Amino acid sequence: MAMAVSNHTTLDYSAYYDLVDTEKHQSCNIISVRNFSRVFLPTLYSIVFIVGFIGNSLVLCVLVKFHNRANVTDVGLFNLALSDLLFLLSLPFWAHYAATTQWTFGGFMCHAVTAFYMLGFYGSIFFMILMTVDRYAVIVHAQTSLFSKHRSVKSASVIAGFMWVISLGASLPTIIFSEAKNASEGWTCKQEYPLDTAWQSVSYIELNILGLIIPLLTFVFCYSRIIPILMTMKTQKKHKAVRLILVLVSVFFLFWTPYNIVIFLKFLHHKYLNTCQWHRDLTMAMQWVETIAYCHCCLNPIIYAFVGQRFRRLVIKILKEWFPVCFGRCTTLVNDFSERRSSMHSRSSEISTTKIL
Repeated sequence: MAMAVSNHTTLDYSAYYDLVDTEKHQSCNIISVRNFSRVFLPTLYSIVFIVGFIGNSLVLCVLVKFHNRANVTDVGLFNLALSDLLFLLSLPFWAHYAATTQWTFGGFMCHAVTAFYMLGFYGSIFFMILMTVDRYAVIVHAQTSLFSKHRSVKSASVIAGFMWVISLGASLPTIIFSEAKNASEGWTCKQEYPLDTAWQSVSYIELNILGLIIPLLTFVFCYSRIIPILMTMKTQKKHKAVRLILVLVSVFFLFWTPYNIVIFLKFLHHKYLNTCQWHRDLTMAMQWVETIAYCHCCLNPIIYAFVGQRFRRLVIKILKEWFPVCFGRCTTLVNDFSERRSSMHSRSSEISTTKIL
């Protein structure tokens, strides 16, 4: 009888633990979030990929075709567009992954796509910082002979190579810890950090510091020094230049701040608030803020390249060569309008705001 009671008790406790585990699994269930992402993410990733790929590819084509006219700013534009393209090349794979909820590309491609994603992410941010610092040096320290002496396309290319090395260094932990794994829900591609280590927490903090804090502080410092000098210039384009600077900083802040806030909340979730509700909410929020942040690479060609009069002329010229029927008449009208405007306004400054921006 005692043995029967003991067995019965053991069975009861076993059933209880099974029930607790089942309820806990159900409470952490994010099937509804995954069902939403299967439709939401592929659609928006595809739109971002198409728009961003066209814009950044056009920037690269213009810079490669007219490389003999390249200046220091063009080196920055080339590497910024290349970074955005690397980033965009990862989106079709993530879109397929979200749509099927299965990683079907194997272990090597898991590392490769993660490398494209992270290199493009950090490369884009670092080259925006580099171009901002270059503008700051050109305008604020224009009279520094040492800077003027060493500012060349060759030196800019060397610095760009160094920035790619830094981008790779910042990306390596995420690339290394990415792993294609056959889990209970099927094949996945995600970061598998070693247990009882701080790698995951460090990765969140790294994203916040390198992805928002440093670039935003750089923008605010440099442009707060640039704007007063631009306002003293006797040129009618100074107000346009100042507006463009404000747009540049505002767009970066609005597009990347929500993403970094969620990254910081994920750090808190991992470190202190490890609950199922937080996991569900942050997974849903990340889908929205990631897509908003990704749209920034579609705007980079417009903000950094197409606003310049010289670059617009080169774009129209190359489009006329590729599509003479569609852009031939448009080119003539634009050139006539540009000539009238240039004849009405004379240059009053050695530093062109078009070249600056």
